[in-house]
Amino acid sequence: MEEQSRILIIEDDLDVAEMLEAYFNVQGYNVATANWGEDAVKTSQLQPPDLIILDIRLPDIDGYEVARRLRNNRRTENIPIIFLTEKRTRADRLQGLELGADDYITKPFDIQELRLRVRNALQRSSQDVINNPVTGFPEGALVDERLSECLLREDWAILSISLAHLDIFRNAYGFIASDDVLRAVSLMIHNAVRNLGNTSDFVGHITTAQFFVITNLDNLVELGNRIRTRVEQSFDYFYPLKDRDTAKDQTQKLGLKFGTILPKHGPFATTEELKEKIVQHS
Repeated sequence: MEEQSRILIIEDDLDVAEMLEAYFNVQGYNVATANWGEDAVKTSQLQPPDLIILDIRLPDIDGYEVARRLRNNRRTENIPIIFLTEKRTRADRLQGLELGADDYITKPFDIQELRLRVRNALQRSSQDVINNPVTGFPEGALVDERLSECLLREDWAILSISLAHLDIFRNAYGFIASDDVLRAVSLMIHNAVRNLGNTSDFVGHITTAQFFVITNLDNLVELGNRIRTRVEQSFDYFYPLKDRDTAKDQTQKLGLKFGTILPKHGPFATTEELKEKIVQHS
């Protein structure tokens, strides 16, 4: 690395903190540690790190309060936060994600997986990176730019495609398996647009699990049908053989949700209004 990314590890288990500090130092990062939440907040505000690895159980304020304070401060509001914790209930995970955490990893953890999550979070936060590191599809500023073009004309149609229950799949099989699903689905969407769409069509992310395609009304139905057919028939292959035909809550298995947004659903004054409509229609 030309310039080392700075990681702050907030962890009250000294053995875990020391191990993570040594590991990420070897990986080429500039690493600091804090064992108390209050100290971590002050350190982050004085010299904001590029990424924070945050335990929830701390001896003073908990990790949720640390994240809340960081998100409410202008100097630290955009720092990627990865929760690394023993708390594994769905409510705990949702609370972390609601506070704007970029990832939530439970202990015991795979150090190689944590390294990949750190790398991906840093890539997403970089101003120079405008593509999702897993799928390669545009997100962020480039998405806003293309959606803003839709506000200036009337000859567009948007197909919204959401991966349902990806969080449940991730909890059961891990982030690496979840990323494999995202890559495969993105490839099938790309191939469908390449074969059926126009050269001006655009594919991007609203969220990690939500894709959208800007196309025209003539291609909308056929494109949606092609994507649905290709993706849905592949879902079983992402599961281990022992889980493919089990009766355990089939309603929580991977699935697709589709929606369509047309100019008549507006008017849309801003890109945020258009993005909100895309989210609502999937």
